[in-house]
Amino acid sequence: MRIRQFGFTLVELVITVAIIGLLASIAAPLTETVVRRSKEQELKAALTGMRDAIDAYKDAVDNGRIQKAVGESGYPPSLDVLVTGVIDRRSPIGEKIYFLRRVPRDPMADPGTPPEQTWSLRSYDSPPDAPSAGKDVFDVRSLADGKALDGTLYRDW
Repeated sequence: MRIRQFGFTLVELVITVAIIGLLASIAAPLTETVVRRSKEQELKAALTGMRDAIDAYKDAVDNGRIQKAVGESGYPPSLDVLVTGVIDRRSPIGEKIYFLRRVPRDPMADPGTPPEQTWSLRSYDSPPDAPSAGKDVFDVRSLADGKALDGTLYRDW
């Protein structure tokens, strides 16, 4: 009587490794797309959050909660003001109004750059076709040069 040995043959191992390699090569591009889509969603959320904070600041100025000097647009002078807060004129004890917890980082930017420097700022006085920074912050946009999965440029969002 012969004793049967259990185990895999070399052919079975080579075929298994080949199948695993094929599956990995199929999954790698899909993983890159998932990561890119995640960064794009993060970028959209950051832009929406900052734009909402800028609009909330302008609404507070228009409602008389924040002091506005003559000739000012009513938009925040910098992104930092949205984080550090401004004094509420209606508060009897001088409490501050805060619009952002922190300035978010552009996920498409270099990770070593401070979050405030990852955004392009547009002032109220600059035209929409040639946005530029100025004495206030009317809008923000990404400085990234790449294209999104839908074909639009990140800086046009």
